[in-house]
Amino acid sequence: MINKIFNEDCLTGLKKLPAGTVDCCVSSPPYWGLRDYGVDGQVGNENEYIEFVDRLVEIYSEVYRVLKPTGTCFVNLGDTYAGSGNGTTTKADTSKYIENSKQVYVLPNGTAKSSKFRGTSLNKSLLMIPERFAIKMIDSGWILRNQIIWHKPNQMPSSAKDRFTVDFEKIFFFVKQPKGYYFEQQLEPYTKPLDRWAGDKLEATGTSEWDKGTKQTTYRNRNMRPNENGKNMRTVWSINTKPFKEAHFAVFPEKLATRMIKSGCPENGLVLDPFMGAGTTAVTAISLNRNFVGFELNSDYCKLIHKRLSDTHGLFLK
Repeated sequence: MINKIFNEDCLTGLKKLPAGTVDCCVSSPPYWGLRDYGVDGQVGNENEYIEFVDRLVEIYSEVYRVLKPTGTCFVNLGDTYAGSGNGTTTKADTSKYIENSKQVYVLPNGTAKSSKFRGTSLNKSLLMIPERFAIKMIDSGWILRNQIIWHKPNQMPSSAKDRFTVDFEKIFFFVKQPKGYYFEQQLEPYTKPLDRWAGDKLEATGTSEWDKGTKQTTYRNRNMRPNENGKNMRTVWSINTKPFKEAHFAVFPEKLATRMIKSGCPENGLVLDPFMGAGTTAVTAISLNRNFVGFELNSDYCKLIHKRLSDTHGLFLK
């Protein structure tokens, strides 16, 4: 299964992989209700966003099984507005109530998303899909170590005039156990000009402006630059999207994949991507001296991945 792309449904394929064999999962599932990639059974085409979230959690339960105890899992997941995209809104009958297990709502005319009670939202409401997913993952046994903001400096202008332009997506960093998982610290440059937490040393005498009146001496002579190569990387990553003309809409930048793979997978380890898409995870893994395994339901994208690996690394997959 090393360095292979399987043209099949990821849940079906994951169940065939042996348990405890993968070092790191790097993945970017499709948005819900926004794109039709032309294949039956694709993730993201569910009638309900709750069904979409449940389906993802089921997929990642298999990811959990195939990960080593020391394994890591990164999930980049975008959000969706109710009523946006490919037919995700239906007319409501205002003579009826839409109810869930705890509350009953009367919806304004034409704003209900569906007739299924669990997933009803008002038209144009942000659905908070990443947050719902993360909470269900925690409830199913995953440990969430970080919530990372992928900020896109080159985000395309939005046509919306009644809200702000969204220029970020969430990345969740999950592990299976609280200690002993693989993690290689990533560094970034210290802040310039020097700020309160970036000086060579912090002289806390109780008389500085920020310390005045507290008599605090906790940080006296504390070295604020313990690593001369930089400080621990923060959780807001500003990385441009990078178009790939032969790929689908949601291009996953190699720079983004690099940070996740370098931090979460040892050299010669195995990186899994259940949603290979254009194959960025595979290409990046090979560049970083890691191996990969992945699934892609669309046969045209499988051909694209093969070509991309051949062109960039001279790797010819069977």
